[in-house]
Amino acid sequence: MSAAEIVNWVNGIIWSPALIYLCLGAGLFFSILTRFVQVRQIKEMAKLLINGSSSAQGISSFQALSVSLSGRVGVGNIAGVAAAIGFGGPGAVFWMWLVAFLGASTAYVESTLGQIYKVEYQGQYRGGPAFYFDRGLGQRWLGILFAIAAIVSCGLFLPGIQANAVGNAFTQITGQGAIVFGDIGVFKLLALIVVVSLLSIIIFGGIKRIARFAELVVPFMALGYILMAVIIVVMNIQELPGVIKLIFTDAFSPMAGIGAAIGWGVKRGVYSNEAGQGTGPHAAAAAEVQHPAQQGFVQAFSIYVDTLFVCSATAFMILITGMYNVQGTLEAGQFIVQHVSPATEIGSPAFTQMAVSTVFGGFGQIFVALAVFFFAFTTIVAYYYIAETNITYLSYITKTPSLLFITKCFIILSVAYGIISATGYIWGIGDIGVGLMAWINIIGIIVTYFVWKPTIKALKDYEEQQKAGVKEFVFDPVKLGIRNATFWEERLKRKQQSRSDD
Repeated sequence: MSAAEIVNWVNGIIWSPALIYLCLGAGLFFSILTRFVQVRQIKEMAKLLINGSSSAQGISSFQALSVSLSGRVGVGNIAGVAAAIGFGGPGAVFWMWLVAFLGASTAYVESTLGQIYKVEYQGQYRGGPAFYFDRGLGQRWLGILFAIAAIVSCGLFLPGIQANAVGNAFTQITGQGAIVFGDIGVFKLLALIVVVSLLSIIIFGGIKRIARFAELVVPFMALGYILMAVIIVVMNIQELPGVIKLIFTDAFSPMAGIGAAIGWGVKRGVYSNEAGQGTGPHAAAAAEVQHPAQQGFVQAFSIYVDTLFVCSATAFMILITGMYNVQGTLEAGQFIVQHVSPATEIGSPAFTQMAVSTVFGGFGQIFVALAVFFFAFTTIVAYYYIAETNITYLSYITKTPSLLFITKCFIILSVAYGIISATGYIWGIGDIGVGLMAWINIIGIIVTYFVWKPTIKALKDYEEQQKAGVKEFVFDPVKLGIRNATFWEERLKRKQQSRSDD
């Protein structure tokens, strides 16, 4: 059995229909429990983005949103959406929207948990699934299991996809140049030097530098990409009603089969917005907020930005210009729908580049390459932070010296290899990493709900204070019956002591 066959076999087990329906089911479950908080509190979400502030130990809500978005908005928003359409048909877009809408409630739950059970360690706020499984659920073994899965996935598997895309995007703009060795040109090596140098400067600066970088780059690149899509849609506005109709009709009578439409839509949706995957809570926990629910709201909003805005931008550009093929269960080289050359690679940015080029000509190729470059690079930075946080968790519970320097060096080597390597089955390896974390995290947060219901208690407490019109929110975990939220217990004691001293 070849390496590619092994990867596909493992993927088939991890991404069985069980995980696909678990993602959708968890989103529906938490949507009902929170009374669709992703809709009811959307005004509060926008308000919190503007009003947040940072501290010496933590970053602002907007910075935390930017860091998490830098992980969510990546190659999956361009190549992943193209793959969903190419293998699942236009109806896959509807299932991406559905998993985003339901997943926003899952994002609220996991990110609020990240805030409730965060710790202050070595002068920084740290948190994530490993921390809340350990401290909130009382299952350290599960925290360790997730930490290991996250370190392997975000430190080894996932950066390769993004780094490979960065290298290819760079050479799409510059060309290969003179071949240095094998099929690697001088400009691919230049891309390696530039990316590794920039990555080193950012990750060796800690979360504050990562947050500042994300805060500057992420909003700019997302807005620019969405604006480009709007222009293309306006230029083809007469086609818009037909495209919307196609998405909805194909969702329930899919040309590629209902399994393909749902499977590819959910898989690429979860890969892109990461709701339930357990990556978002790491950045959420680093935020400085008055109440844990606040960052849960902000992270729920990030799902909308990723899928309903950025992924939809890609989908509409591809569908409204007709620059796509749909590969079903037919023989190799045959298509259910064929609008472009059969040689066009489905799981790549090619459909998107061709769509942009219909309006902007040669500039379209350059624009998409630049978008891939920035989307992928910021995602690599986010992956590093997730790996770093889980290395820190293992150091925190074992009271041993941190291995962060080694982690930094390791991910730099992983990125360097990803830039110069061929794509091959790299998407399949990334899917394994995503699936592993999703399995552990979704089951864990569901079990946590049935044991303590901490996120529902936090939501109810926050909304009661909202109705009371308080100016400063207070979170008292002991009063709410939430155990082991020691960070918030100690913070409340310090505030009460400060008031009594006054």
